[in-house]
Amino acid sequence: MFDIKAIRENPETFDLGWKRRGIAPQSEALIALDSSLREKKTELQECQSRRNVASKSIGQAKAKGEDADDLIREVADLKARMATLEEDVRSIEEELTQKLGRLDNIPAEDVPDGESEDDNLEVRKWGDIPAFDFAPKQHFDLGEDLGQMDFEGAARMSGARFVILRGDLAKLERALSAFMLDVHTTDFGYEEASVPLLVREQALYGTSQLPKFKEDLFEATTGHYMIPTGEVPLTNIVREDILEEEKLPLRFTALSQCFRSEAGSAGRDTRGMIRLHQFNKVEMVSITTPEQSWDELERMTGAAEQILQRLGLAYRVLTLCTGDMGFAARKTYDLEVWLPGQDAYREISSCSNTGDFQARRMNTRCRPAGEKKTRFVHTLNGSGLAVGRTLVAVLENYQQADGSIVIPEVLRPYMNGKEVISRP
Repeated sequence: MFDIKAIRENPETFDLGWKRRGIAPQSEALIALDSSLREKKTELQECQSRRNVASKSIGQAKAKGEDADDLIREVADLKARMATLEEDVRSIEEELTQKLGRLDNIPAEDVPDGESEDDNLEVRKWGDIPAFDFAPKQHFDLGEDLGQMDFEGAARMSGARFVILRGDLAKLERALSAFMLDVHTTDFGYEEASVPLLVREQALYGTSQLPKFKEDLFEATTGHYMIPTGEVPLTNIVREDILEEEKLPLRFTALSQCFRSEAGSAGRDTRGMIRLHQFNKVEMVSITTPEQSWDELERMTGAAEQILQRLGLAYRVLTLCTGDMGFAARKTYDLEVWLPGQDAYREISSCSNTGDFQARRMNTRCRPAGEKKTRFVHTLNGSGLAVGRTLVAVLENYQQADGSIVIPEVLRPYMNGKEVISRP
């Protein structure tokens, strides 16, 4: 969300930023709409002022026994004009807000220009890609052969893109979640939260899922939406707050179920757990001052990387290009984990700095100690990690020739010391 005043003062900067995202110039139309709004507001104020004067004059004329008919007609005309102007102001304000609310954030200067994921920039790699003396299987074959991953049973009750995990695989998913939360809270100072899975429209507007991405959401009949990511409730913890700058950054983490309609993904990852309607994710959110936010992005990305490193999973870090970056982000790092069954890297985390884009939509500010003036905070979010995809990575990277799965050492304390998952 942008301040129209900032667009008026720097139209070229905004148009250049949108151009880098492949969006046509918007400033001229927005400024013209804002100019019309300000003209209507000025006329409305003038009418209000003249009505007050005329109303007072009516009383004075009547007190003197003078004719006040012309003044009475003028007041009636002013009231009618004011009603029209008030409706014009409301309509233009709504139009301007809607247009501003649908405009993508401006990318940071160091974000590479590009049109698609093919133009993303690899920053670094970690870990050795495992070598197998047999043909590695994909996770769904492994899970089904173990008798603990059931897509058909889930489809009978819920349809496509759902899964039932049973036995040790269900326990392994829980172990991964607990391990991630322990690392983030103990080693990186994130405060754990338990958050609502149902939120109202204004919460999704605050974190930019609405109005532009409504088709990706599951909407209840109660005026609520199922959250597509823990970012939504975690970031909205500070909605409409004025925070003390010396207490920033605030860092939150949560394990939550997430719900996505996967609109537009027909034909993609139709088998397996890569793209489900319902999945678990450990989310990280940071609330910072503008001066802290870029360092915080590196720190957050490092926290997500630590999970993969401690699990011994090879991965790479990409800086997303302007054409592949999310709507609200100024800069995004994607972590892609190696999946032997697919012989490819696949996304397992995104860490983004949104600047003050979400803070403006939520009206969240900070104030230095002893000062009256406030300013908008910066918000960041990242997956730490997508639990289902991490389970996929563990299954494929730790598989053995007989179809069993070696449990990574860091997870064994969460699995009662169990070392290998085999078919019961």
